[in-house]
Amino acid sequence: MNMRTLIILLIASLAFSACSKLDIEKDVPQVIKDKIKTFSESSTICSDGKVDEYSFQSQTVYVFDPGINCGADMTSEVVNSDGETLGYLGGLAGNTTINGEDFGNAEYGRTVWKN
Repeated sequence: MNMRTLIILLIASLAFSACSKLDIEKDVPQVIKDKIKTFSESSTICSDGKVDEYSFQSQTVYVFDPGINCGADMTSEVVNSDGETLGYLGGLAGNTTINGEDFGNAEYGRTVWKN
């Protein structure tokens, strides 16, 4: 194998290995990053799965939305910045309440990760 072929193979392998890194927004707590990694590897996540950040009940919360491309009645887990589960949205019952308050009162911040 000549040097040029070796260099091309090395560059290609580096490019493909970089694709496996999760693209998570900066300044997300490490516990949430770890949870996103586990979530992204789940067999229940759809191609349109994502994690959104909201302000709700005077705290930052994260909604782990598995997406709808593979199941419309799945629930979205709502967790605080410590990774503690506050409740679930959606599902067969169409739940919209977390800690006794309608999640419609939450203020959307940003999408911190998408599949």
